[in-house]
Amino acid sequence: MTQNNNGKFKRKLSTLDLTFLGIGSIIGSGWLYAAATAAGFAGPYSWISWILGAAIIILIGMVYSELGAAMPVAGGFVRYPDFTHGSVVGFLIGFISMLAYSAVISIEAQAVRGYLEYWFDGLGHADGTPTIMGFTIQISLIIIFFLLNYWSVNFFGKANTILTVFKFVVPLLIITVLFLNMDISNFEVMKGADPGGMKGIFAAVTGAGIVFAFNGFRQPIEFAGEAKKPERGIPVSILISVVIGLIIYMLLQIAYIGAVPPEMLADKGGWNQLHFDSPWADLAAALGLVWLANLVLIDAVISPSATGNIYFSATARSLFAWAKNGYFFKIFQKVDSKTGLPRAALWLTMILAIVWMTPSRFQAWEDLVDASTSAKALTFVVGPVSLMALRYKKPDMHRPFYLKAANILTPLAFIAATLVVYWSQWKVISFLIPIIIVSLVLYLIFAIQNKSFTKEVVQSHFQAGWWLILYYLYLMVMSYIGSYGPMKDHLIAAPWDTFVTSLGALVFYYWGVRAALKEPRIETSDTEETDYQKQNRND
Repeated sequence: MTQNNNGKFKRKLSTLDLTFLGIGSIIGSGWLYAAATAAGFAGPYSWISWILGAAIIILIGMVYSELGAAMPVAGGFVRYPDFTHGSVVGFLIGFISMLAYSAVISIEAQAVRGYLEYWFDGLGHADGTPTIMGFTIQISLIIIFFLLNYWSVNFFGKANTILTVFKFVVPLLIITVLFLNMDISNFEVMKGADPGGMKGIFAAVTGAGIVFAFNGFRQPIEFAGEAKKPERGIPVSILISVVIGLIIYMLLQIAYIGAVPPEMLADKGGWNQLHFDSPWADLAAALGLVWLANLVLIDAVISPSATGNIYFSATARSLFAWAKNGYFFKIFQKVDSKTGLPRAALWLTMILAIVWMTPSRFQAWEDLVDASTSAKALTFVVGPVSLMALRYKKPDMHRPFYLKAANILTPLAFIAATLVVYWSQWKVISFLIPIIIVSLVLYLIFAIQNKSFTKEVVQSHFQAGWWLILYYLYLMVMSYIGSYGPMKDHLIAAPWDTFVTSLGALVFYYWGVRAALKEPRIETSDTEETDYQKQNRND
């Protein structure tokens, strides 16, 4: 994409590369912990949570496929809201994306360090936090991610494809071996699941890292600006990567439930009391499969590393897109002419990933996963609204991929993203929402500095963005009074709280569609986008 005397993103990624970007992100550190955590929430019913999580992600993914194919720009999750609803919505989504993406890099680095402790005891304390040497390992890994991404997008894409193929070997081997050691009676044990039942199934979707695992579907969209054929590559790669991920995770979940020694499950008092420091390695050791335990530990280093590498690149493109929207420093929208990479954004990504590891509350893998998952879901909600807004404002716009029944699927996608956030519980929502609202101060600072942001422009963009601000506050209120909140006597009990939250979400969805700018701010001056769309029309 031409950038005022800068370089442009190079379209080198095939549909296969995009698919492996998605799969490589989906099969990350999530598979190492999610099955055991989900069983703690929902017991033998936890496999249902995986189906629900995959359905939600596919629904949201198809919405973004239309947007990504029609406007194949780098960092699309950040730029589409700006196109349809202006700078306030664009800023909020960019700010949240920056938090969510950079957090994942730290999550994967923490996971690698945690598993390395099996060989090197001096990397972590008893409470799971890293020692000075542990921090050094994590920071060194992030620097390696930086160097891999700094060379070229072609090297990055091919290296990721090779790593992703390797990452499949160990999970598939675990599934095969544990299925041979399965006790079917475990599926009848309901004791100990917390909270269990439907509430446990819903809670596991977010709390067990299920949506976190499937979040890799975003990668084909974020790399749309570098895709050879985004009209085909984006929807195909999203669908294939999520379906393959679902199959693997479902089989892992079933294998875990069935392979736990029944006497161990009875002694511990049920699913929620069954604790493994390293679920798959510990379970393999408990079954006497020491060779499998050692193989798990090796893959536990490689798998999160490959995922962290992908998210490092995606975070840089998200920062580029945020700067491209006009509310971040201009240096981050520069693209190196030789490599076609936003190198300044890569430097900032490295700094942000390291900063995430310093606060004590984020030195635990589980806490950072919760925060990152909910933050990403908070960005998903704008996609369905943007799609329908463009349908009304730009009915003749060229759409290489056209989502059928969008008037039904988009509100469902909005509700689905809303519930992902709601099910994450009060401890996460009460942390994220206030930070998001306060971030509007930064928006005003950049608006004042940007001469093109006149008083009238800022006012009109706030009018197009009030729905999102109040929607975030609505989520905070519902989280407090619902069954996932801190109140002992919940004002709205489960499952009615989920139903009420969904109804309220519909109000904000239709408000958001109607609140869109009269004229979308799609950047037709971006020569790569325009030429690409012309090429498709000519073809």
